[in-house]
Amino acid sequence: MLPYRTIRITVIMVSFLASLPAPAAEPELRIGKFSSAELTGWKEQTVFGSKKSTYAFVKDNGKTVLMGKSNDSASGLLYKIDIDPKTYPIVMWSWKIDHTVRKGNERTKDGHDFAARLYVVFPRGLFSRTRAIEYVWGNVLRKGESIRSPYSKNAAMIAVDGGDEQAGQWTVHSRNFADDYRTAFGEESPKAGAIAIMTDSDNTHESSTGYFGDITLLPDAKEEEQNAPPPAQNQK
Repeated sequence: MLPYRTIRITVIMVSFLASLPAPAAEPELRIGKFSSAELTGWKEQTVFGSKKSTYAFVKDNGKTVLMGKSNDSASGLLYKIDIDPKTYPIVMWSWKIDHTVRKGNERTKDGHDFAARLYVVFPRGLFSRTRAIEYVWGNVLRKGESIRSPYSKNAAMIAVDGGDEQAGQWTVHSRNFADDYRTAFGEESPKAGAIAIMTDSDNTHESSTGYFGDITLLPDAKEEEQNAPPPAQNQK
């Protein structure tokens, strides 16, 4: 039987997938238009039994970004997609934190809080089969480390940043979530059904702050290179 917290988080993510509008096909999909102070298509979801984290646009060095602030709370923002990973397998984003969660330890349930994390969600029929890749700013995990969530084997966490060495600095990430899914679960990636972001601290009862820049889905650069026409030959 799945842990109660795993079930409620999964239900939160999956419950809106059938009702939210999917983005139109474009060369790239800019789904997080935070620099334009836009949250169209993003729906707030609160972990059952927890208080809401707050999300608001703020200025950072003259640029508009989305700030997530948690005070013993756990809620996130979710955006529905319907993406074939063969078409748009790359997710690119930027983020910053003030500091890691002091008592945070992603290896344990009691420490499973993050100043910043980004999910790619993969619905697979029943919500109990839904999987997710969680890109996190690790508390005890260091950059490049990956583990399963202590709440569910269906969630694979990958630390793309870790610790406080770069706290206060923006970092930019580009991940092939289809490759990450294959590595984590040993099979080809199904369609991605949602992107979600979260700042939470309900397990440690602390406070945390994360900042999110724009989020974009991109085609695979390798496929673009393979499909590109051959270079023109110089005529002698």
